[in-house]
Amino acid sequence: MIVGYIRMCTQAEDRDREKALHQWGAEKLYWEKDSSRSWVRPAYEEMAATLQPGDTVVVSGYEHNAVTRPLRAIPGVTVRVADSPLFDRAAALEAFRRALTPEVRAAVCTHVSNVFGFILPIEDIAALCRSRGIPLIVDASQSAGCLPLSLRQLGAAFIAMPGHKGLYGPQGTGLLLCGGAAEPLLEGGTGSVSLRQEMPDFLPDRLEAGTHNIAGIAGLLEGLRFLRRREQAGLAVREEKLIRRLGEGLSRLPGTEVYLAPRDSGAQSGVLSFRVRDRDCEELGELLGRRGIALRAGLHCAPLAHRTAGTLESGTLRASVSAFTLPEEIGRALAITEELLREEAV
Repeated sequence: MIVGYIRMCTQAEDRDREKALHQWGAEKLYWEKDSSRSWVRPAYEEMAATLQPGDTVVVSGYEHNAVTRPLRAIPGVTVRVADSPLFDRAAALEAFRRALTPEVRAAVCTHVSNVFGFILPIEDIAALCRSRGIPLIVDASQSAGCLPLSLRQLGAAFIAMPGHKGLYGPQGTGLLLCGGAAEPLLEGGTGSVSLRQEMPDFLPDRLEAGTHNIAGIAGLLEGLRFLRRREQAGLAVREEKLIRRLGEGLSRLPGTEVYLAPRDSGAQSGVLSFRVRDRDCEELGELLGRRGIALRAGLHCAPLAHRTAGTLESGTLRASVSAFTLPEEIGRALAITEELLREEAV
Protein backbone atom coordinates (compact mmCIF):
# COMPACT_ATOMS: atom_id res chain seq x y z
CA MET A 1 0.00 0.00 0.00
CA ILE A 2 1.21 3.51 -0.80
CA VAL A 3 0.68 5.83 2.15
CA GLY A 4 0.33 9.61 2.05
CA TYR A 5 0.70 12.00 4.99
CA ILE A 6 -0.94 15.41 5.23
CA ARG A 7 -0.45 18.01 7.93
CA MET A 8 -3.81 19.68 8.48
CA CYS A 9 -3.77 23.35 7.48
CA THR A 10 -6.48 25.38 5.79
CA GLN A 11 -9.25 23.57 3.96
CA ALA A 12 -7.98 24.82 0.59
CA GLU A 13 -4.43 23.68 1.31
CA ASP A 14 -5.71 20.32 2.53
CA ARG A 15 -7.63 19.76 -0.71
CA ASP A 16 -4.60 20.67 -2.82
CA ARG A 17 -2.33 18.31 -0.89
CA GLU A 18 -4.83 15.47 -1.01
CA LYS A 19 -5.16 15.86 -4.78
CA ALA A 20 -1.40 15.93 -5.25
CA LEU A 21 -0.83 12.82 -3.15
CA HIS A 22 -3.47 10.88 -5.05
CA GLN A 23 -1.82 11.90 -8.33
CA TRP A 24 1.48 10.51 -7.04
CA GLY A 25 -0.20 7.21 -6.27
CA ALA A 26 -1.20 7.36 -2.59
CA GLU A 27 -3.99 4.89 -1.88
CA LYS A 28 -4.53 5.79 1.76
CA LEU A 29 -4.19 9.16 3.49
CA TYR A 30 -3.45 9.92 7.14
CA TRP A 31 -4.40 13.35 8.41
CA GLU A 32 -2.23 14.65 11.23
CA LYS A 33 -3.35 17.51 13.40
CA ASP A 34 -0.77 20.18 14.21
CA SER A 35 -1.98 22.18 17.17
CA SER A 36 0.30 21.59 20.16
CA ARG A 37 2.87 19.72 18.05
CA SER A 38 1.53 16.45 19.49
CA TRP A 39 1.22 14.19 16.49
CA VAL A 40 -0.61 10.93 16.21
CA ARG A 41 1.36 8.15 14.54
CA PRO A 42 -0.60 6.14 11.97
CA ALA A 43 -0.28 2.39 11.70
CA TYR A 44 2.80 2.18 9.49
CA GLU A 45 3.20 -0.89 7.35
CA GLU A 46 6.32 -2.94 7.84
CA MET A 47 9.29 -1.60 5.90
CA ALA A 48 9.51 -3.67 2.74
CA ALA A 49 13.27 -4.18 2.44
CA THR A 50 15.76 -4.16 5.33
CA LEU A 51 19.02 -5.86 4.44
CA GLN A 52 21.05 -7.58 7.14
CA PRO A 53 24.32 -9.53 7.08
CA GLY A 54 23.71 -12.90 5.47
CA ASP A 55 20.97 -11.66 3.14
CA THR A 56 21.04 -11.92 -0.65
CA VAL A 57 20.09 -9.02 -2.90
CA VAL A 58 19.73 -9.13 -6.67
CA VAL A 59 20.81 -6.23 -8.89
CA SER A 60 20.80 -5.72 -12.63
CA GLY A 61 24.01 -5.74 -14.62
CA TYR A 62 23.74 -1.98 -15.19
CA GLU A 63 23.80 -0.52 -11.68
CA HIS A 64 25.60 2.64 -10.61
CA ASN A 65 28.14 2.71 -7.78
CA ALA A 66 25.46 4.51 -5.75
CA VAL A 67 23.78 1.09 -5.57
CA THR A 68 26.70 -1.33 -5.54
CA ARG A 69 28.97 0.42 -3.06
CA PRO A 70 26.38 0.67 -0.23
CA LEU A 71 25.50 -2.98 -0.77
CA ARG A 72 29.16 -4.03 -0.64
CA ALA A 73 29.55 -2.03 2.59
CA ILE A 74 27.04 -4.23 4.44
CA PRO A 75 29.03 -7.12 5.96
CA GLY A 76 27.91 -10.51 4.83
CA VAL A 77 25.43 -9.41 2.19
CA THR A 78 25.60 -11.42 -1.03
CA VAL A 79 25.10 -9.35 -4.19
CA ARG A 80 23.82 -11.44 -7.08
CA VAL A 81 23.97 -9.83 -10.53
CA ALA A 82 21.15 -10.51 -12.98
CA ASP A 83 23.42 -10.17 -16.00
CA SER A 84 22.02 -9.73 -19.51
CA PRO A 85 23.15 -8.43 -22.92
CA LEU A 86 22.92 -4.74 -23.67
CA PHE A 87 19.55 -3.55 -25.04
CA ASP A 88 17.97 -7.02 -24.73
CA ARG A 89 14.90 -6.37 -22.60
CA ALA A 90 13.62 -9.95 -22.80
CA ALA A 91 16.98 -11.29 -21.63
CA ALA A 92 17.03 -8.77 -18.76
CA LEU A 93 13.67 -10.03 -17.53
CA GLU A 94 14.76 -13.65 -17.86
CA ALA A 95 17.93 -12.89 -15.90
CA PHE A 96 15.85 -11.59 -13.01
CA ARG A 97 13.52 -14.57 -13.30
CA ARG A 98 16.49 -16.91 -12.77
CA ALA A 99 18.13 -14.81 -10.05
CA LEU A 100 15.06 -14.22 -7.83
CA THR A 101 15.25 -17.44 -5.84
CA PRO A 102 13.50 -17.93 -2.46
CA GLU A 103 16.44 -16.76 -0.31
CA VAL A 104 16.55 -13.32 -1.97
CA ARG A 105 15.52 -10.55 0.42
CA ALA A 106 15.39 -7.62 -2.01
CA ALA A 107 16.03 -6.58 -5.60
CA VAL A 108 17.48 -3.32 -6.91
CA CYS A 109 17.11 -2.31 -10.54
CA THR A 110 17.91 0.82 -12.46
CA HIS A 111 15.15 1.94 -14.79
CA VAL A 112 17.60 3.36 -17.34
CA SER A 113 21.34 2.77 -17.55
CA ASN A 114 23.21 6.01 -16.93
CA VAL A 115 25.95 4.79 -19.29
CA PHE A 116 24.09 3.42 -22.30
CA GLY A 117 20.57 4.79 -21.99
CA PHE A 118 19.24 1.20 -21.94
CA ILE A 119 15.62 1.19 -20.74
CA LEU A 120 15.18 -1.96 -18.68
CA PRO A 121 11.71 -3.61 -18.56
CA ILE A 122 11.03 -2.23 -15.09
CA GLU A 123 7.27 -2.89 -15.23
CA ASP A 124 7.82 -6.59 -15.95
CA ILE A 125 10.61 -6.87 -13.39
CA ALA A 126 8.38 -5.21 -10.79
CA ALA A 127 5.53 -7.63 -11.58
CA LEU A 128 7.93 -10.55 -11.20
CA CYS A 129 9.13 -9.25 -7.82
CA ARG A 130 5.55 -8.79 -6.62
CA SER A 131 4.63 -12.32 -7.66
CA ARG A 132 7.52 -13.70 -5.61
CA GLY A 133 7.06 -11.41 -2.63
CA ILE A 134 10.44 -9.73 -3.06
CA PRO A 135 10.69 -5.97 -2.35
CA LEU A 136 11.97 -3.93 -5.29
CA ILE A 137 14.01 -0.74 -5.06
CA VAL A 138 14.02 1.25 -8.30
CA ASP A 139 16.84 3.62 -9.25
CA ALA A 140 15.05 6.18 -11.40
CA SER A 141 18.01 8.56 -11.65
CA GLN A 142 18.08 8.49 -15.43
CA SER A 143 14.34 8.09 -16.07
CA ALA A 144 12.48 10.37 -13.66
CA GLY A 145 10.94 13.20 -15.64
CA CYS A 146 11.78 11.52 -18.95
CA LEU A 147 9.72 8.32 -18.85
CA PRO A 148 6.41 7.37 -17.19
CA LEU A 149 6.94 6.26 -13.60
CA SER A 150 4.29 5.26 -11.04
CA LEU A 151 4.94 3.93 -7.56
CA ARG A 152 1.39 2.61 -7.43
CA GLN A 153 1.65 0.67 -10.69
CA LEU A 154 5.09 -0.74 -9.96
CA GLY A 155 4.28 -1.63 -6.38
CA ALA A 156 7.91 -0.94 -5.50
CA ALA A 157 9.22 -0.61 -1.97
CA PHE A 158 11.14 2.54 -2.92
CA ILE A 159 11.84 4.68 -5.97
CA ALA A 160 14.85 6.98 -5.67
CA MET A 161 15.79 9.83 -7.99
CA PRO A 162 18.08 12.88 -7.98
CA GLY A 163 16.69 16.30 -8.75
CA HIS A 164 19.40 17.51 -11.11
CA LYS A 165 18.81 15.23 -14.10
CA GLY A 166 15.44 14.76 -15.78
CA LEU A 167 13.64 16.73 -13.07
CA TYR A 168 15.63 19.89 -13.99
CA GLY A 169 16.37 20.85 -10.40
CA PRO A 170 19.64 21.88 -8.73
CA GLN A 171 22.35 19.45 -7.69
CA GLY A 172 22.11 18.22 -4.13
CA THR A 173 18.36 17.61 -4.31
CA GLY A 174 16.33 14.47 -4.86
CA LEU A 175 13.18 12.52 -4.10
CA LEU A 176 12.56 9.21 -2.36
CA LEU A 177 9.15 7.66 -2.94
CA CYS A 178 8.30 5.19 -0.16
CA GLY A 179 5.86 2.34 -0.64
CA GLY A 180 5.62 1.91 3.14
CA ALA A 181 7.39 2.89 6.33
CA ALA A 182 11.09 3.78 6.29
CA GLU A 183 13.74 4.11 8.98
CA PRO A 184 15.89 7.26 9.36
CA LEU A 185 19.41 7.24 7.98
CA LEU A 186 20.33 10.25 10.13
CA GLU A 187 19.07 11.55 13.46
CA GLY A 188 18.99 15.17 14.53
CA GLY A 189 16.88 18.25 14.99
CA THR A 190 13.57 18.46 13.17
CA GLY A 191 11.82 21.48 14.67
CA SER A 192 9.01 19.23 15.86
CA VAL A 193 8.33 17.30 19.11
CA SER A 194 11.65 18.62 20.41
CA LEU A 195 11.08 17.26 23.92
CA ARG A 196 11.44 13.67 22.68
CA GLN A 197 14.91 12.20 22.21
CA GLU A 198 13.76 9.88 19.44
CA MET A 199 13.11 10.92 15.87
CA PRO A 200 9.46 11.81 15.18
CA ASP A 201 7.34 8.90 14.04
CA PHE A 202 5.55 10.81 11.26
CA LEU A 203 6.58 11.87 7.78
CA PRO A 204 8.34 13.86 6.51
CA ASP A 205 10.01 14.78 9.82
CA ARG A 206 11.13 11.22 10.57
CA LEU A 207 13.41 11.22 7.54
CA GLU A 208 14.43 14.90 7.46
CA ALA A 209 16.89 15.75 10.21
CA GLY A 210 18.70 19.08 10.17
CA THR A 211 18.22 22.31 8.27
CA HIS A 212 16.56 21.86 4.92
CA ASN A 213 18.10 22.96 1.65
CA ILE A 214 15.35 25.49 1.04
CA ALA A 215 16.96 27.05 -2.02
CA GLY A 216 17.49 23.61 -3.56
CA ILE A 217 13.93 22.54 -2.79
CA ALA A 218 12.58 25.72 -4.38
CA GLY A 219 14.69 25.08 -7.47
CA LEU A 220 13.49 21.49 -7.68
CA LEU A 221 9.90 22.67 -7.41
CA GLU A 222 10.42 24.93 -10.42
CA GLY A 223 11.88 21.99 -12.34
CA LEU A 224 8.80 19.92 -11.54
CA ARG A 225 6.54 22.78 -12.60
CA PHE A 226 8.45 23.00 -15.87
CA LEU A 227 7.80 19.31 -16.51
CA ARG A 228 4.14 19.65 -15.61
CA ARG A 229 3.78 22.18 -18.43
CA ARG A 230 5.19 19.72 -20.96
CA GLU A 231 3.79 16.50 -22.36
CA GLN A 232 6.01 13.71 -21.06
CA ALA A 233 5.45 11.20 -23.85
CA GLY A 234 6.34 13.83 -26.43
CA LEU A 235 9.49 14.73 -24.52
CA ALA A 236 10.63 11.09 -24.44
CA VAL A 237 10.01 10.67 -28.16
CA ARG A 238 11.89 13.87 -28.92
CA GLU A 239 14.89 12.86 -26.82
CA GLU A 240 15.11 9.44 -28.45
CA LYS A 241 14.85 11.01 -31.90
CA LEU A 242 17.70 13.41 -31.14
CA ILE A 243 19.98 10.80 -29.58
CA ARG A 244 19.29 8.39 -32.43
CA ARG A 245 20.26 11.04 -34.96
CA LEU A 246 23.49 11.58 -33.06
CA GLY A 247 24.21 7.85 -32.76
CA GLU A 248 23.52 7.07 -36.40
CA GLY A 249 25.67 10.00 -37.45
CA LEU A 250 28.55 8.92 -35.24
CA SER A 251 28.33 5.35 -36.51
CA ARG A 252 29.20 6.59 -40.00
CA LEU A 253 32.52 8.03 -38.81
CA PRO A 254 35.59 5.79 -39.34
CA GLY A 255 36.61 3.73 -36.33
CA THR A 256 33.62 4.74 -34.23
CA GLU A 257 31.68 2.12 -32.24
CA VAL A 258 28.26 3.35 -31.11
CA TYR A 259 26.02 1.66 -28.55
CA LEU A 260 22.50 2.27 -29.80
CA ALA A 261 19.38 0.14 -29.35
CA PRO A 262 17.53 -1.09 -32.45
CA ARG A 263 14.72 1.10 -33.70
CA ASP A 264 11.28 0.47 -32.18
CA SER A 265 12.79 -1.76 -29.49
CA GLY A 266 11.66 0.47 -26.65
CA ALA A 267 15.14 0.13 -25.18
CA GLN A 268 16.73 3.52 -26.00
CA SER A 269 16.48 6.71 -23.98
CA GLY A 270 18.17 10.07 -24.45
CA VAL A 271 21.62 8.82 -23.37
CA LEU A 272 24.24 7.39 -25.71
CA SER A 273 27.72 5.86 -25.37
CA PHE A 274 30.38 5.51 -28.04
CA ARG A 275 34.11 4.99 -28.40
CA VAL A 276 36.68 5.40 -31.13
CA ARG A 277 39.12 2.64 -32.05
CA ASP A 278 42.67 3.18 -30.74
CA ARG A 279 41.69 6.42 -29.01
CA ASP A 280 41.70 7.11 -25.30
CA CYS A 281 38.20 8.18 -24.25
CA GLU A 282 39.38 10.64 -21.62
CA GLU A 283 41.75 12.33 -24.03
CA LEU A 284 39.19 12.50 -26.83
CA GLY A 285 36.55 13.86 -24.45
CA GLU A 286 38.90 16.64 -23.39
CA LEU A 287 39.66 17.58 -27.00
CA LEU A 288 35.96 17.70 -27.87
CA GLY A 289 35.29 19.74 -24.75
CA ARG A 290 37.74 22.39 -25.92
CA ARG A 291 35.65 22.69 -29.07
CA GLY A 292 32.40 23.16 -27.20
CA ILE A 293 31.09 19.57 -27.10
CA ALA A 294 30.24 18.60 -23.51
CA LEU A 295 30.61 14.83 -23.03
CA ARG A 296 31.41 12.58 -20.09
CA ALA A 297 34.32 10.18 -20.57
CA GLY A 298 35.42 7.12 -18.62
CA LEU A 299 33.44 4.63 -16.54
CA HIS A 300 30.67 7.01 -15.41
CA CYS A 301 30.65 5.65 -11.83
CA ALA A 302 29.19 2.41 -13.23
CA PRO A 303 31.94 -0.19 -13.76
CA LEU A 304 29.35 -2.95 -13.47
CA ALA A 305 27.50 -1.61 -16.52
CA HIS A 306 30.76 -1.39 -18.48
CA ARG A 307 31.72 -4.91 -17.45
CA THR A 308 28.32 -6.17 -18.62
CA ALA A 309 28.64 -4.41 -21.98
CA GLY A 310 32.30 -5.30 -22.51
CA THR A 311 33.67 -1.75 -22.29
CA LEU A 312 35.34 -1.92 -18.87
CA GLU A 313 38.89 -1.72 -20.23
CA SER A 314 38.31 1.29 -22.48
CA GLY A 315 35.36 3.13 -20.99
CA THR A 316 33.18 5.18 -23.31
CA LEU A 317 32.25 8.71 -24.25
CA ARG A 318 28.71 9.51 -23.15
CA ALA A 319 26.36 12.06 -24.65
CA SER A 320 22.90 13.03 -23.46
CA VAL A 321 20.10 15.30 -24.60
CA SER A 322 17.37 17.19 -22.79
CA ALA A 323 14.31 19.32 -23.35
CA PHE A 324 16.65 22.18 -24.27
CA THR A 325 18.75 20.36 -26.89
CA LEU A 326 18.19 21.67 -30.43
CA PRO A 327 18.44 19.61 -33.64
CA GLU A 328 21.05 21.99 -35.00
CA GLU A 329 23.22 21.28 -31.95
CA ILE A 330 23.24 17.60 -32.89
CA GLY A 331 24.41 18.52 -36.39
CA ARG A 332 27.11 20.77 -35.00
CA ALA A 333 28.34 18.05 -32.62
CA LEU A 334 28.61 15.58 -35.49
CA ALA A 335 30.48 18.06 -37.68
CA ILE A 336 32.96 18.95 -34.93
CA THR A 337 33.58 15.30 -34.04
CA GLU A 338 34.14 14.39 -37.69
CA GLU A 339 36.51 17.31 -38.14
CA LEU A 340 38.52 16.36 -35.06
CA LEU A 341 38.84 12.71 -36.06
CA ARG A 342 39.91 13.69 -39.56
CA GLU A 343 42.58 16.02 -38.18
CA GLU A 344 43.85 13.35 -35.81
CA ALA A 345 44.10 10.83 -38.65
CA VAL A 346 46.40 13.05 -40.70
